[in-house]
Amino acid sequence: MNLRDLRYLLALVEHGHVRRAAEACGVSQPTLSVQLRKLEEQLGLTLFERASKGVTPTAACRRLLGHVRAAVAEADAIYAAARSLRDPLSGPFRLGIIPTLAPYLLPLVFAPLREALPALEVEPWEDQTAALLERLRAHELDAALLATEAEGPELLSRPLFEEPFFAALSPEHPLAQRERIAEEELAADMLVLADGHCLRDQALAACGRAGALGGPLRAASLSTLLNMVAAGYGTTLIPALAAGAAQDAGLVLRPLAARTARKVRIVWRAQFPRRAAVEAVGEVIAGRLAGFAAAAAEGRI
Repeated sequence: MNLRDLRYLLALVEHGHVRRAAEACGVSQPTLSVQLRKLEEQLGLTLFERASKGVTPTAACRRLLGHVRAAVAEADAIYAAARSLRDPLSGPFRLGIIPTLAPYLLPLVFAPLREALPALEVEPWEDQTAALLERLRAHELDAALLATEAEGPELLSRPLFEEPFFAALSPEHPLAQRERIAEEELAADMLVLADGHCLRDQALAACGRAGALGGPLRAASLSTLLNMVAAGYGTTLIPALAAGAAQDAGLVLRPLAARTARKVRIVWRAQFPRRAAVEAVGEVIAGRLAGFAAAAAEGRI
């Protein structure tokens, strides 16, 4: 039994198909199949039910998965610790980022990250907060950029910048004539994202509607909300980094009376051996956003 075969097993469980698992592992289908057959012989167990349309883990395989994942995670931790002893600012750095932040922040920070940390290979992974935290705890990510607090003693975090919210309205909306809008004035026709997006809860709370459903629309992306508002379907709150996209959609942006904002932070595991890389990435992002955050807070975007 070796670590490579355990990775093959996890890949086949994840993809459910030999070809896709082999592609993910960068090997040929025969190589992956032969090695997993050898693993089954070593263990004296059938790990997969094989059919023409794919493979399914057996009950025995599912019982072993926790041990396999733990073994692979520990091996990865050894490699990561060794890399950090050599140079914590080199090699892959898997960075999770929430969907309401990724398309607007990444274009701003990728070039500064490459310039400041040329040996660090930042690999972004976009997903909702709960999924990112799960991947972080499972050692599938090295850090994550979130807009909420991360709970649990196994996680640490550092605030990077505050991102104000703006009211986004069509030019024909009655509130578009105001210079500044009270959050509660948006409540009647405010559109929000679907469940699972932290921005949904933050927008509802800002407008005094915590726990509310937020209207009939359940958008999966901020761009959908912007297009619906542009069509006169309602109003919404957007984070300041999305201001350019909102203006491109023809929307009017107005600052909020209470200056509601969200705090973006970088989160990592307390035992992560490359903390220097986390801090370096955080420093670059915070520095790049410092001027923008100040301008946004004053409504100068």
